[in-house]
Amino acid sequence: MKKLTIDGNTAASHVAYAFSEVAAIYPITPSSPMAEVADEWATAGRTNMWGQKVRIAEMQSEGGAAGAVHGSLSAGALTSTYTASQGLLLMIPNMYKISGELLPMVMHVSARALAAHSLNIFGDHADVMACRQTGFAMLCDGSVQEVMDLALVAHLSTLKSKVPFINFFDGFRTSHEVAKIDVWDETDNYAEIRAICDEAEIAGDIADFKSRSLNPEHPIQKGTAQNGDTYFQNRETANSYYEATPAIVQKMMDIVSAKCGRKYHLFDYVGAPDADKVIVCMGSGCETIEESINKLNATGKKYGLVKVRLYRPFVADAFVAALPATVKKIAVLDRTKEPGSLGEPLYLDVCSALLEKGLTKVKVYGGRYGLGSKEFTPSMVLAVYKNLEKKAPKNHFTIGIYEDVTNTSLDFSQKFDAAPEGSTSCKFYGLGSDGTVGANKNSIKIIGDHTDKHAQAYFFYDSKKSGGITVSHLRFGDTPIQSEYLIDSADFVQCSNPSYVTRYNMTGDIKDGGTFLINTSATTVEALESFLPAKVKQDIAKKHINLYVIDAIKIAADLGLRGRTNTILQSAFFRVNPQIMPYDKAIEYMKYMAKKSFGRKGDAVVQMNYNAIDAAAGDNLIKINVPESWAKATKGAKMVKGSSNEYYQEIIKPILYLEGDKLKSSQFNADGHVPTGTTKYEKRGVAVLVPEIDLAKCIQCGNCSFVCPHACLRPAVIASGADKPKTLKTKAAIGLAGYEYRMQVSPLDCMGCGVCATVCPVKDGGAIKMVPIAESLAKGEDKNWEFAVELPEVDTSKFSKATVKGCQFATPLFEFSGACAGCGETPYVKVITQLFGEDMVVANATGCSSIYGGSSPTCPYTTNKNGRGPAWANSLFEDNAEFGYGMNLAYSARRTAVKGKVEKLAELWSGNAEAKAACDNYLAAFEDREASKKASAELVSLLEQCNNCGCECDALVKEILADKDCLAKKSIWIFGGDGWAYDIGYGGLDHVLASGEDVNVLVLDTEVYSNTGGQASKATNIGAVAKFASAGKRIKKKDLGMIAKSYGYVYVAQCAMGANPAQLLKALTEAEAYHGPSLIICYAPCINHGINMTKSQLEEKAAVDCGYWQLYRYNPDGEVFTLDSKEPTGDYQAFLAGETRYASLVKTQGEDVASELFRQTEESARERLEGYKKLAGKKD
Repeated sequence: MKKLTIDGNTAASHVAYAFSEVAAIYPITPSSPMAEVADEWATAGRTNMWGQKVRIAEMQSEGGAAGAVHGSLSAGALTSTYTASQGLLLMIPNMYKISGELLPMVMHVSARALAAHSLNIFGDHADVMACRQTGFAMLCDGSVQEVMDLALVAHLSTLKSKVPFINFFDGFRTSHEVAKIDVWDETDNYAEIRAICDEAEIAGDIADFKSRSLNPEHPIQKGTAQNGDTYFQNRETANSYYEATPAIVQKMMDIVSAKCGRKYHLFDYVGAPDADKVIVCMGSGCETIEESINKLNATGKKYGLVKVRLYRPFVADAFVAALPATVKKIAVLDRTKEPGSLGEPLYLDVCSALLEKGLTKVKVYGGRYGLGSKEFTPSMVLAVYKNLEKKAPKNHFTIGIYEDVTNTSLDFSQKFDAAPEGSTSCKFYGLGSDGTVGANKNSIKIIGDHTDKHAQAYFFYDSKKSGGITVSHLRFGDTPIQSEYLIDSADFVQCSNPSYVTRYNMTGDIKDGGTFLINTSATTVEALESFLPAKVKQDIAKKHINLYVIDAIKIAADLGLRGRTNTILQSAFFRVNPQIMPYDKAIEYMKYMAKKSFGRKGDAVVQMNYNAIDAAAGDNLIKINVPESWAKATKGAKMVKGSSNEYYQEIIKPILYLEGDKLKSSQFNADGHVPTGTTKYEKRGVAVLVPEIDLAKCIQCGNCSFVCPHACLRPAVIASGADKPKTLKTKAAIGLAGYEYRMQVSPLDCMGCGVCATVCPVKDGGAIKMVPIAESLAKGEDKNWEFAVELPEVDTSKFSKATVKGCQFATPLFEFSGACAGCGETPYVKVITQLFGEDMVVANATGCSSIYGGSSPTCPYTTNKNGRGPAWANSLFEDNAEFGYGMNLAYSARRTAVKGKVEKLAELWSGNAEAKAACDNYLAAFEDREASKKASAELVSLLEQCNNCGCECDALVKEILADKDCLAKKSIWIFGGDGWAYDIGYGGLDHVLASGEDVNVLVLDTEVYSNTGGQASKATNIGAVAKFASAGKRIKKKDLGMIAKSYGYVYVAQCAMGANPAQLLKALTEAEAYHGPSLIICYAPCINHGINMTKSQLEEKAAVDCGYWQLYRYNPDGEVFTLDSKEPTGDYQAFLAGETRYASLVKTQGEDVASELFRQTEESARERLEGYKKLAGKKD
């Protein structure tokens, strides 16, 4: 074996690759990297045990992947797959078939929470526990090293037993943890593993598997239909295979243990040999428990732990044998919740095993922990043991939360530090997408691969796409690291974003004598006096903290890195921590990793990163001589308090500032619903540069606010002569006599993308320049914003909402989302809410648009001054079209019912002309959104006047008023990305469009699975490099629009706002007005394309200009197909060369291969355009 620093996903895939001929997959967080690295290895030429490259097949869904796995196994190919969460659940039907047919395989699962009251992408065992009845054996790994070892056991065991296996480990905590481990050497076609297979005598088992395959040379039939007379007894024939499986697993464990030196059993006991109190657990929690009892038992305690390895089949004899004879009380910890059950799965299994074996005197107590990656710390382990110490321990408890609804939680307030002496702990506070996490992944690999130290890294993210906080946790030391929890006592802390100093308690976790590195322009004691809060200065002085500062933002700007400070700060980290390795060696290794990481982006990018590494070597890094007076500091920067809004203070703020763990269950709604319009409270202030409008140059076109991805630029209209702040400068509003105009920025909400400046049509440098956020705040722009958004509404109806200028006077009802800076998707969503937001009901597919649109703790969908706004919900990924269709069904049924009541009321009111007219007007406007809204308001006004008047209509009036929120026609929208629309959700989307119902579908086409990291979809073009297409996509893009058009009654449009804003507005207006299904496909540049996102709107224009993307509208009313694109004038090949997703193909596959694929994709685009011309009746 060799030493490598890798994560759990890579460890699993490393072993699976050796045993696989085929892998059928579908991307889902957090399991996708297993398939991605396998695809990269195959592209690079790695071979399996038989000297073959593994055939990787990306399917359209997890259900599709499971079907492909089943088919591949049936035809005799050794096949693997990787999945998690809802994806695993979609595979369950096929899992019954695979196990029923005794087809050996291993499904590697990075276990993840299931979507219930909300989505959660993080780790627990809810998904795998839903599979325990499928007939798959289940093996659990507790660490990255165990993944490497036990994945091998799983593959050996499935071949020997013929029983398929799930090999699972905790999502994120193990799947994404980076650790230095022993790895089976893959050289010489995995010679090490081949030798183990020879010892295990696997060759005959493989031959048997292949002999049972479907083959016309020796045909058999599978999957027959049996009747009641035979099904039962045939089902029981599998018993002997499952009875034999545990012994096979143990034998394979023994063989692997002999090779790796680590002992494994079906159940492993650690702790005092005479323990009377034992915890039973599986997964990464076992590492934390073992670390804790090592320290507790050293103080005289007698605690133990049973680690569950083989969960299915559950072997009662082996479990009881693992227990110390002295055990009296057992706490069983389950990382899942099964509402309504007598207890969670592992608890029930333990109870059953003890009962069957007659150990009725041993008392068993069950508890839940760690759901959704909730922290599980030594303090919590201590609390579980303390519960067992009680005369009457609490059963069915929870640990790690404050559950005050049914009072199940244990008190874990007693602080307990179990970490062994001699380890170094480091925390890095970064901004999502600023590169901090990537730099730290490189750092831990450098430390792990080039020193003798044990190393571990784990990365905390919030749920924003970018711009949210990340915290990297790095540990290294001379002994193995079992600390599977976040660092709360650090030797080193780095602050990558200056705004964090007044938001997070970063110094609270620094040890006495530790080190604090801050990225700031305040590089002198004098500047730091006002930059640092008093509490921070006190901590630095009282804890004798070594304080270093570096102005990495300025350095990055000077080097052309556009604010990317990660490499500079990484170099500074190694410089202030010479105990890790000599700094000159660290520079050498950092430059190697920079070449490896950025090589595809070109030599210039690599050189810029070399320069960034060197920048920390000189005088840029400054050690501050901390004044003694800081120990009693009372003045300094004020900590951010935020809005006084009660919901913000009680719920949002604690979560934003990393104290969400302290919230109690009673503070949440049981059904998971949250209020809208709460992103406005965040005021993150994370932008380095923000826009400043030159009022004299501004022509009031509205283009800048139209494209703003975060809705932080808005036109402000104020009556001439009205009171206003002195800092709020205005000019006469064009076309609005008696009013003044200003384009106002919110600097604290801005992400600093600069897209606005790129689209400004004003000549001679434009009317917008990007300035430091401090400069904007000094000019009072934050206060100006607060004033501007509270201005009374002005009648701007003279400007059509179907124009850029006109629609920008409408309040965006989607604001300040967690999307990436420069996002290509969010401007479309924002504009739609400006057009129809107060009437919208939105079904949103899981993906980027659901994450930036619906991530805790804030909601970017908001309301207008009348309290109206989009009602938004997310169901799943695959079912979004049907979910939205169901919403339409509901409103159709509810409105039809209320319509009938209005019709009846019209008859009763026949003698009242005014009232009868109101009813008739409403009925006439029933199918028109705007008209029905106006008619509904008039009708409700009359109904409220009549309410309880004593006439015969009273009861009917009450019924109609009870449903008054259903009177007006709703605008039903179905949002999603291309991964949903082109792939996993396509079947449902096709059905919904074919239904003819009045729903509007928005497809945000980034041409990759953006949310899961850039995997190829059927929207990906020929030649594009993406995950699962690392050698370039070889088949052309699906034409979703033309497929939908073939029905003849679906409104279809393809748009790109950066190329033709008017066409987008026309398409949206026509689609929403059309009484039938509509499909609007919008081109959305993405960070995964490898472009400068400051120019995302210009990239859209370039895509249209060169013919890469075409604009059209098809309106079934009149059957008119309008080709809005002009004849291409741009250079198609130059467009491809300007995006890394294409340009990188030249470096990886060579000029000849790349040129041919680029020729094919250009030819495909030309073919499409010619087809559209024919539909539009145009000729060359």
